[in-house]
Amino acid sequence: MTQKYLVNFDTRELPWDDRECLVIGSGLAGLYTALAAANKGIGVLLLTKQSMLDSSTDKAQGGIAAALGSSDSPLLHLEDTLVAGAGLCDLDAVEILVNEGPGRVEELIRMGARFDRVGGELALTREGAHSRRRILHARGDATGAEIQRVLTEAARAHPDIEVLENDFAIDLLVRRGHCYGILACDRRDGRIRALTGRAVILCTGGLGQLFDHSTNPDVATGDGIAMAYRAGTEVMDMEFVQFHPTVLLLPGAPRFLISEAVRGEGAYLRNSRGERFMPEYHGQAELAPRDVVVRAILKELARTGKEYVYLDLSHLERSLVLERFPNINKTCAFYGLDITRDPLPVAPAAHYMMGGVKTNLYGETNITGLYACGEVACPGVHGANRLASNSLLDGLVFGGRIVDRVNNYLKNDLPVFEPIINNCLKEMEPVDYQSLRRQLQCIMGKFVGPVRCEGGLRSALDFFEQWSYLEQHEVTMSAGMEVHNMLLVGQLIAEAALLRTESRGGHSRSDFPNPLERWRKHLILKR
Repeated sequence: MTQKYLVNFDTRELPWDDRECLVIGSGLAGLYTALAAANKGIGVLLLTKQSMLDSSTDKAQGGIAAALGSSDSPLLHLEDTLVAGAGLCDLDAVEILVNEGPGRVEELIRMGARFDRVGGELALTREGAHSRRRILHARGDATGAEIQRVLTEAARAHPDIEVLENDFAIDLLVRRGHCYGILACDRRDGRIRALTGRAVILCTGGLGQLFDHSTNPDVATGDGIAMAYRAGTEVMDMEFVQFHPTVLLLPGAPRFLISEAVRGEGAYLRNSRGERFMPEYHGQAELAPRDVVVRAILKELARTGKEYVYLDLSHLERSLVLERFPNINKTCAFYGLDITRDPLPVAPAAHYMMGGVKTNLYGETNITGLYACGEVACPGVHGANRLASNSLLDGLVFGGRIVDRVNNYLKNDLPVFEPIINNCLKEMEPVDYQSLRRQLQCIMGKFVGPVRCEGGLRSALDFFEQWSYLEQHEVTMSAGMEVHNMLLVGQLIAEAALLRTESRGGHSRSDFPNPLERWRKHLILKR
């Protein structure tokens, strides 16, 4: 059985720091939730394992979806989200997202977010599987960086928010189904201490670093899901990992996301023979849902024997391309590519986790006092496949709902924290965690990628079983803790993928290629 903690400790002997509310993570979900709490007079300690700017939010290019256009409506946004979610979206969650979303985005604008405009009106673009132009963007293709800027500045300036950078959240402190806080490790000196809070909100982001090719930053190692699972929290839909179709693939260069908005503005996908292929696979062609585009690209790669297809912008107006995609243009130019003329070599890469810590519509988990928001959470809003640009909206909407519930929860009399002691872990011989991390990423990329099969998934699970003995040993460095989290979360993904004997959304099985009505249900895993 998975051990509950990564380290030995006795809370009676640890340094303490007490707050009303702990928020773990500094992307949009964490920052917005912290600000919403602080604005209600709740004292917040926000913890992030690197700097405040190390998040997937900061890297987001395309934008944020909201039904703000004159020809749009929340109902149309809901319909698009449900279609993309391949039959597994929670209808109540989606209704909340699309109806509360516009108000949250307008709040961002009031806070100072400078979204692009044309003639004074918001400039709205379209992305895959959207029936309307409803994507707000900033500085062309730097939407996430603009949102991160606004929220980071506000959080740093707020008197009721204290920020701890370079602090790694190790584990949750849970007794009798109640969360009292976390164990944290200062990454600069390795010192461990207890941070207690009457409410703990996980906003730790995704897990793209489990795969060999990813659009996610280095910090996206699934820590929140792992610590929640160890503590006894339910996790749901772990098999649904979204792979982004168009990630720049150049020898010697890191993977770089080419925004969905590029196809939204009219770019074509072509195979190595120069043939445009998406119309053969879906009526929406390049604007089909992401899972459809990924599978189409993989089929073209198998058919042509190449490692990548091409994204072609050469037929688009040069001035439009340069104005809309300055960041993409700058990055590609660094590698000798002119995006207005040269076809861009692209292939799928791990991008977003649809599953995660199971929550209700207020971010509550099955552990009292523990909440989750953003990519780490799974309220069922994305189903089997997330609609493009719904992720940033998700963090805003459900972050606000969490704070409404926390504000009421903190008015209650809470049980007194009792000491927690863990001394069952053994000392361990040194492990080459850097090498183990690379092995894990290769295994996940090979066997648990966009298309899976029973044999490959069992091979992945054999790998995780081989390293399961590590659970009995204490970890002393945060880099090792990350790898322990990656091993646990990778195993959960592979287990869920093996159980789901169908193909649906982001989960594709070559041995079970069709969606099945009897599988229109969720898989919930619990320690």
